[in-house]
Amino acid sequence: MHRSLRLSLSLSGVAALALANGALLPAIAQEAGGAEDLGVMEINLKDAVQFNWGFQGALQGAGTPNQAGIGGFLPLSVGENSVFFADVLLNANFADYGGNSSIVNTEVAGTTISTSSRLGYRWLNSDRSWMYGVNGGYDSRPMNTGNAETGVTLYDKESAFFQQIAAGLEAVSDSWNFNAYALIPVGDTEQQLNRAFQGGALDTYGLDVGYAITPEWDASIGYYYQSGDLGEADGSGVQVELDYQIAYGLTAGINVSYDEAFETRVSGNIEYRFGSNSSAAETKKKAWQKPTIQALSESVKNRNIRVHDAAGSCKVFDPRNGKFINSVPQSQFQFMDEIINPGASLEIINADGQVVKLHCSPGAKDATANGWEPA
Repeated sequence: MHRSLRLSLSLSGVAALALANGALLPAIAQEAGGAEDLGVMEINLKDAVQFNWGFQGALQGAGTPNQAGIGGFLPLSVGENSVFFADVLLNANFADYGGNSSIVNTEVAGTTISTSSRLGYRWLNSDRSWMYGVNGGYDSRPMNTGNAETGVTLYDKESAFFQQIAAGLEAVSDSWNFNAYALIPVGDTEQQLNRAFQGGALDTYGLDVGYAITPEWDASIGYYYQSGDLGEADGSGVQVELDYQIAYGLTAGINVSYDEAFETRVSGNIEYRFGSNSSAAETKKKAWQKPTIQALSESVKNRNIRVHDAAGSCKVFDPRNGKFINSVPQSQFQFMDEIINPGASLEIINADGQVVKLHCSPGAKDATANGWEPA
């Protein structure tokens, strides 16, 4: 009788303990759980996608300057699965390394201030495994010029101002990212930099494919086609980039590119962004670092106006009516003191047997009976 009572009490205690543990375990698991317990579908984009700003810098590359500046990402409208945003940059452009021109022949002098602005729309697919985006905008780049890369003094140095419109497409998953872009110069795309060289802003069309090696390391390879500068820079190129996330918001990278116009160029970059989510719980921060979520508020890539300079040819106009005739190699023009002279003339015989004098002056605006007046 006593043995049966003791057995009954023991079974009752085990059952009570099991029930108690059953009630406690979910609470303990919920408290101990990390970002894994906060599924990507439970993330509220209005919390995760917020205004952020910071600093960026880059060393000179293929047609791009040494630069450093400030930038900001502003979500204009955040929906349940999408964001409409503005992204702006303001950079100070510095002089090239001595004896190493970023635009091939003429060293860039500085300092000037360039701008870049983008409007875009990004959205997630139904299970939030991919982020897609489209963007477009406008960039500007003033440029001061110095002497030749070889150290030879160049006369009649001019400042230039280049502009471009740009468009991009994005796709990002946990492991892969794709970025297609088009940079299209507008306005005065080819300008005289000095007596010897003209500079041209390049049309550039490219595709970068990236892969997340680890959460901190990301590698990408890209192809681009460039054209412009009176045909001197036309051709294809490749580039590879390796980025490392040093800390939350702080990323550094190295880029190597090659094409026939610029040959091999090596550049480095760094970016730090302050976010508005620094006071959020650690579990939410970890969930927001999922690549597809993080990509919603990252700065748009590929925004530099790329410039190349050459002395290969010159635009020739008919001095009688100002109409463009052709681009003629400057080797056909007269020389002065063995330096190419943008004001030099070329005499041709027209269909009526008359001698017509043409002038190499790409910056000129008005034609006269004696040729082009200086701009």
